Amino acid sequence: MQRNRLLRLSCALALTALAVPLVHAADSGTFYASSGFDYSSGTYGQPTSTTIWDVPFTAGYSGQAWSFRVTVPWIRVSGPPNVIPGIGIIKNNNPLGRGLGRLLGTGGTTTSGTASGLGDVTAQATYHLVNDTASQFGLDLTGRVKFGTADANKGLGTGQNDYGAEVDAYKGFGDAWTAFGGVGYTDLGSSTYIQLRNVWLANAGVNYKMDADDSAGLYVFYQQRPSTAGYSRREATLYYNHKVDTAWSLQGYVLSGFSNGSPDYGIGASAKYAF
Repeated sequence: MQRNRLLRLSCALALTALAVPLVHAADSGTFYASSGFDYSSGTYGQPTSTTIWDVPFTAGYSGQAWSFRVTVPWIRVSGPPNVIPGIGIIKNNNPLGRGLGRLLGTGGTTTSGTASGLGDVTAQATYHLVNDTASQFGLDLTGRVKFGTADANKGLGTGQNDYGAEVDAYKGFGDAWTAFGGVGYTDLGSSTYIQLRNVWLANAGVNYKMDADDSAGLYVFYQQRPSTAGYSRREATLYYNHKVDTAWSLQGYVLSGFSNGSPDYGIGASAKYAF
């Protein structure tokens, strides 16, 4: 199991390492690296809360025509083993998992446990189909793969790959306001213990540019429930960006969930270095 996870991680990093320089040669852009933390807590419709710490390490490239990004997270989860990061509450029949290692979803007692380790590595590529500065309109097409590198026996993930595609658009209004939104579809991977179905998702929001260095915004997110035992995700995020200098930028956010498929609340911060 560990060998397979490391193999998937190596493939993700190798593909990005090969693709980014080729695009960079014809589409001069910016490389960047970022890291930070995400913390969330919620009951997900259960008596016991689940808390999730996520420390992501991201490397990417942003160009005029293409953008690439790979994220490698370390996560720590405390709570019932039928709550999976990024999925929410599901029927988990894995006899291991967080807690006491009992068979779940068949009438057994649900207990809590804590586990940590490598999360699911995510790689994505975005093609900037339209970027019209005159009309302040843009349209992006994104493909995404979530590799099942998180340990399913610890309840850190499903152990399966997910494949998604998304279309995002934005429209500027003057020098300060920008509206944005998008729709997407994700093929969620199922396993022997966790049965999932594919989901549609959508987002919409607005960004306000206060000056050359500071901006803030609000966006809402929706995703269909991933299984008959799960719930849809509905949440809103308020964020703030600050550009320190030409290389460094900072971001912070707070999140509020409005369904049993989302955490009750979340906070996070990150630092980004461009070169």
